[in-house]
Amino acid sequence: MFNGMRTAWGVPNDLVESLKSLGLTRYEALVYIGLLRMTGATATEIHEASGVPRASVYPVLDRLIQKELVNVSHTTPKRFDAVPPDRGVRNLMIRIERDAESARAALDTIYREKEREGRGNRELVWTIYGEENIRTRLAEMFQSAERSVEVLATWDLLREGVLALLDTVPDSAQIDIITECWEGEQPFRFRVHGLPLAKLRETCSVPGKPLPYEGSGVFLVDNARALLWTRTGSSDEQPSALYSESAGLVSFVRRHITSVTEWARATGQ
Repeated sequence: MFNGMRTAWGVPNDLVESLKSLGLTRYEALVYIGLLRMTGATATEIHEASGVPRASVYPVLDRLIQKELVNVSHTTPKRFDAVPPDRGVRNLMIRIERDAESARAALDTIYREKEREGRGNRELVWTIYGEENIRTRLAEMFQSAERSVEVLATWDLLREGVLALLDTVPDSAQIDIITECWEGEQPFRFRVHGLPLAKLRETCSVPGKPLPYEGSGVFLVDNARALLWTRTGSSDEQPSALYSESAGLVSFVRRHITSVTEWARATGQ
């Protein structure tokens, strides 16, 4: 039920605000409510019942007729009736849905024009914070893959945050994974390349202090989109990632994956 503050003509202000949220102006709301209280009212009677200025009543009635909230008689003087609330609100909702769909289509056209123009933000490097946000971007990358998905990541990161997302990669794309080990059954779609990270950990790590690459990953899709994911190992600091479609970062990631792979081969493992 509506209650609280009321207009000078006894109309609850929150009811007027609700009608405004459905696309009516304040005057339109007051006239419609006033008409619901009367049968076959003239413009003068509507002015007196609603408090809407006399000069504004006819323009407001014209708009309410267009919005299918008011019917008008062909008499002299003209008389007006309100459409029943159930049908009136339904008519407003239909207009809102129609306008929303029209706006969505127009906005989508503008967005796709940006896509056709090559997206000027391709050279930008974006920082993404939070594991959920990073997973969402990775999922988008994997789902859009057409030719290839390359992953260089520790097994911990693969197991906890990546393998499930790889299920969404289209069949047309080859999946290459570079990691230090693999536990359990290996999906037939994956080409897994082992790296001697354990050996590197033994020779370079400080007890109790993880190496920078531990819990991190590098991802490259179609040689066109790259993401670098870093887990800090600290519960006080949220994970972050760098994402870009810039030729510079993509080239850097391409060289990094190649150099790490060549280093692994050189170790003989």
